[in-house]
Amino acid sequence: MLNNNGPRYKRSKLERKLNIDVIFCVILLLSMCLVGAVGHFLWLQALPSVPPYLVPNSNGHLDSPSLSSFYMFFTMIILLQILIPISLYVSIELVKIGQIYFITNDIDLYDEETDSRMQCKALNITEDLGQIEYIFSDKTGTLTENKMVFRRCSIMGTEYPHKENAIRLTVIDEPDSEEEVIFNQRPRPLQKGWSLDTEDTNPENTQHHHGSRRKSKGAGNAQSNVAFSSPLETEVIPDRKLLQQISRAESSSSSSSRKMDPYLDFFLALAICNTVVVSMATAQRQRASGFPRYCQTNNPLDTLSSLVRKAGSLRHILTSWQRMPKRTHTLSEDSVIEEDHFNPPVKMERAGDLNTDGAQTCSLHVPPQCDKPAATSDKLCYEAESPDEAALVYAAKAYGFTLLGRTHDSVTVRLPSGQNLVFEVLDTLTFDSNRKRMSVLVRHPITKEYVLYTKGADYAIMELLGTPYAEHLSGNQKNMVADTQHHLDYYAKDGLRTLCFTKKVVSDKAYESWSANRQRALAAIDNREQLIMDTAVQLETNLTLLGATGVEDRLQESVPDTIMALREAGIQVWVLTGDKPETAVNIGYACRLLEEEDLVINMSCKNKLTCTSILDCTLEEVRRYANEPRNVDMTPDISLVIDGYTLTMVLSSDLQDRFVDLAKHCRSVLCCRVTPLQKSRVVKVIREKLKVMTLAVGDGANDVNMIQAADIGIGISGQEGMQAVMASDFAISRFKHLKKLLLVHGHWCYTRLANMIIYFFYKNVAYVNLLFWYQFFCGFSATTMIDYWLMIFFNLFFTSLPPIMFGIMDKDVSAEMLLGIPELYKTGQGAGEYKFSTFWVSMLDAFYQSLVCFFIPYLAYQDSDIDVFTFGTPLNTISLFTILLHLSIEIKAWTVVHWVIMLGSVALYFIVTLVYSAICVTCNPPSNPYWILQSQMADPMFYLICTISTVVALLPRYMFHVLRNSIAPSPLVQARHLDRLDPSAREQWIKEWRSFRGGGQVKRSELSTPPSPTLETPADIYPQSPAVSDIMGDDFTLNVITNYQRPVHT
Repeated sequence: MLNNNGPRYKRSKLERKLNIDVIFCVILLLSMCLVGAVGHFLWLQALPSVPPYLVPNSNGHLDSPSLSSFYMFFTMIILLQILIPISLYVSIELVKIGQIYFITNDIDLYDEETDSRMQCKALNITEDLGQIEYIFSDKTGTLTENKMVFRRCSIMGTEYPHKENAIRLTVIDEPDSEEEVIFNQRPRPLQKGWSLDTEDTNPENTQHHHGSRRKSKGAGNAQSNVAFSSPLETEVIPDRKLLQQISRAESSSSSSSRKMDPYLDFFLALAICNTVVVSMATAQRQRASGFPRYCQTNNPLDTLSSLVRKAGSLRHILTSWQRMPKRTHTLSEDSVIEEDHFNPPVKMERAGDLNTDGAQTCSLHVPPQCDKPAATSDKLCYEAESPDEAALVYAAKAYGFTLLGRTHDSVTVRLPSGQNLVFEVLDTLTFDSNRKRMSVLVRHPITKEYVLYTKGADYAIMELLGTPYAEHLSGNQKNMVADTQHHLDYYAKDGLRTLCFTKKVVSDKAYESWSANRQRALAAIDNREQLIMDTAVQLETNLTLLGATGVEDRLQESVPDTIMALREAGIQVWVLTGDKPETAVNIGYACRLLEEEDLVINMSCKNKLTCTSILDCTLEEVRRYANEPRNVDMTPDISLVIDGYTLTMVLSSDLQDRFVDLAKHCRSVLCCRVTPLQKSRVVKVIREKLKVMTLAVGDGANDVNMIQAADIGIGISGQEGMQAVMASDFAISRFKHLKKLLLVHGHWCYTRLANMIIYFFYKNVAYVNLLFWYQFFCGFSATTMIDYWLMIFFNLFFTSLPPIMFGIMDKDVSAEMLLGIPELYKTGQGAGEYKFSTFWVSMLDAFYQSLVCFFIPYLAYQDSDIDVFTFGTPLNTISLFTILLHLSIEIKAWTVVHWVIMLGSVALYFIVTLVYSAICVTCNPPSNPYWILQSQMADPMFYLICTISTVVALLPRYMFHVLRNSIAPSPLVQARHLDRLDPSAREQWIKEWRSFRGGGQVKRSELSTPPSPTLETPADIYPQSPAVSDIMGDDFTLNVITNYQRPVHT
């Protein structure tokens, strides 16, 4: 607890400006009090004799003029203290509570799938949502669903594309149509051996359903009681070639050959090398709320045939397969779902042949078991710490390697043959950010060998095999490693998350030696964590590569539209991810963080000298690019891609300023392979160096530091726990909610609060100055012409609710316009509406209005015999009308609530004043306000003075608004004019405007044709760091790539 410093206290930018202006008000108050003290001294000095109303003290002596003026200074502070807006802070808190109420109850920020709504955990920074200039976002779980879908795998250098499973995902993603197919493919764990049979492909043998888009989405994304267990994640259709390979391995009766088979070892690694916990009871609840079970054969080819028969042809099914950007995949006439780049294509039957009843096909299947109860493995439910682990365990289960149970010292796996193997778990080397891998050391139940299964990132695993392509290996094994690396590169460029799996057989002697070291490390007190990690590194050497997997993490709904809207709003979006660069770049294009027409800068360096040279040359090129005449008035379309190792170098003290200067010219930045500490460091550097408002959004515990370092932290309540939500200022359930939260509610919160604060300062100064001007006519004696109680009621009742209502409910532009024209958000960035000049213009306007409200009645009643309260009552009434009508000019949208509060304030003033002057004769002796207002309201002069004074006081401000909105209307004024149009006409105008400026869908339609491939090998897409001599050449093309092309797979 002593080491827990807690999160950084966050103050809003508006609040910091407000505190400065309050200091100015204090200075103004002291100046006015000083004028009053000096004036009182001069007035006493000018008296020819002692006036009778000056009462001496107990000794019969009067205070000297200097001492009286000193006392008068503090008396004036008491009189004019309303100038310090203490009540403003209370009003601000009430306004923020009202704003948060409307935000949290916005139906558009409610997520029906998770039954969660927007949460606000910080009441003091709502207005900062309207001033954001930089957004730092995590990728996994923030931009993506964090629902991992097993897509492909590579085993012993052979790639298995899982085409049938890809078709399943295609149907789930298919757009609305009457032909849409939903099939209930639920692969069962295999109870008996795999077999190759010839079966009749009757339509009745395969279950399929017709449904709407809503039903299809439910099939793919239905929620269950356990995380990472939706049908989209748990259902995997096996690859038929891989099934045949496993079937051949299982056909051997020798247990010794089985243990040596790498295919079985690969799936055992998938099932064992994790921390997944097996549950039984939860699965029953899940099944009760999930999809019904059908008695059917789990034949993937039958399912494929059913889909083909329903759709009419494979090409009809494939027309909607556009999950990734268009330029990622190009479907040929003969392709099934995606081209197999690594193996010879497998010829498939024509659609017409598949439609023929009774056609014979050769396929793998498990005999249906409808005559017996569900197997025990069918009741299993897996509870995983991460979706990656769950996806791999379900993939292993689809091939018959079922994880049945896990304890602290054992793990049970059922093989496709139905045999249960109980592995003794000797140790688990957990994942850490330094090693980038995890391992499980088990004892084989048959051979009694010590086996180490390891999984991790490709670059962390490959180096344990030797050099990147394992030159020390020989023959087929070396080729296998190279082929696997090629497959991994392709997976990454296809946007898949990759993992490598290895195996190592540990000798008895080596295990005993290592175990002793491990026990000493676990028992150590000093440097314990480092010793434990050293023992893990000691064992994880000379590994044997089994294969690799490719898992897809899909983008959330409307992520590209949200990022485009945020960029149009003038917000620079950074994505900080731990993924490898190829995967991150692919997702960057998919979510439109990167555009094809962008100038993409790739920084990947191995040493600081190269990094410094590249940074200098890149910065010079970017400045030259931005200073070109054609780019002067345009936002440069520059994007930066940088890896974690290079980021560490550029964030050093000597390169930090240059990196910030480069990043300032970039529209978007993509940081790959970054650690949680680097994420927070990047946010702090940008926030402190550029003095900008930053927002960080993430969903996991590794995003907590980044969330707390930013001005506003937003947590997404995803599937990785609630750490990010608990540490955040606001919590949302989907990334798309960020669009309305910032562009609409952020804009409203800022403009409402900024205008309310300015109005509050104006109101206090305008009213206090009436008392100040009167001092010039009463010898600066701190006398008031208004009853004290009425002065108290003026700020407490008569003018307190209108500004609060103004701050909660005013709406300068509708939500439709703010979402349709994101550029309107720019009005709040930087200085925004609450400027230094705006504050002082309001102060000058308050001084002018107070002069008018005081001297017009003074001149009207000059040389008359009215008493002091008869003179002060019209001043109080005029001040009320002026202040409320001033607010009426500032209100942008009138509602019933506005009318009720404004008219209610006026009515309350007259009711309270009439009652007070009628019954409170001796409430404040010796003053006597009896029947003052009643007498005034019977005099026509009272109404004439109130009307003329109010009109003259408000005329300059009204004329200023008229001229400004007519001659040079601001974007917000123009948007308000559009709000008055018919909704259809308004939408048409927005569409034409977006077409004219080249944004939105019109811009994307021009890019519908994918660019031709310019790079033949996947490794060419990211050139390695050049030598210094190469950088200094004439053509700056090594790390700055114009019109950045992604490989097109054909």
